Amino acid sequence: MYTKQDLKQHLKDMGIKPSDTLLVHSSMKAIGEVEGGADTVLDAFMEYMSDGLLILPTHTWASMSEYHNEYDPRIEPACVGILPNLFRTRKGVLRSLHPTHSLAVYGKDSEAFIDGEDNQTSPCSPKGAYNRIKERNGKILLLGVGHERNTFIHCVEEHLDVPERLTKEPTYFKIVMPDNQIKPSFMLRHDNPVTDHISENYTKLEQAFYDRNAAIRTTFGDASCILCDAGAIYEVTKDVLSHQINCIIELETIPKEWWLKE
Repeated sequence: MYTKQDLKQHLKDMGIKPSDTLLVHSSMKAIGEVEGGADTVLDAFMEYMSDGLLILPTHTWASMSEYHNEYDPRIEPACVGILPNLFRTRKGVLRSLHPTHSLAVYGKDSEAFIDGEDNQTSPCSPKGAYNRIKERNGKILLLGVGHERNTFIHCVEEHLDVPERLTKEPTYFKIVMPDNQIKPSFMLRHDNPVTDHISENYTKLEQAFYDRNAAIRTTFGDASCILCDAGAIYEVTKDVLSHQINCIIELETIPKEWWLKE
């Protein structure tokens, strides 16, 4: 059984610094037995990241629709697991106003990091919070999950204007603002004519990320993890897509020479 101190040591062993910007996609089940359960896991992250910014996705894309279109960040459950749902209710944690791809943040510059998310018109806009991870030289920890959960790659694809990623027409949402006023939002959704799950194809880039030192294998508790450098993930993805913009979906495997530099 892992203690809080064990988990904090694992973060240190990965090379994560307390001053880093860190986005965590997680599977609580993969971690194994922890003394105090999920709350201890969050305590370990929040205490260790004492001088940095801790980010967990609190996405609601699975529940929000034209039929359930009022997003209240104070009460709308996240569809991405137990840790994000516990984290979003903790003291000092802020949640962004993006109606489908919100983030919960804690620590340095947290308010500025999520500012303006109520004005975005796509899931992972290059003008929004996901891109700020790269701008802050941030890291992404895939904790017990793979690149199929690496939402940052959606942001890279939006930045590179990859075709067939978004709906042609937006969905109308209503955002409940901090003052309880309702703000209209017109949001494009993820959509592709070939697959319902675009991100399942991101695993095709896994070896490219390792070969270019954009990601390393590591562990947290019992969980197999991938620690990524957001800026490097962007550069590798950009290089691969420069050969064939929609190759992640169109090809079964990506040619190795597309990411290896001489």
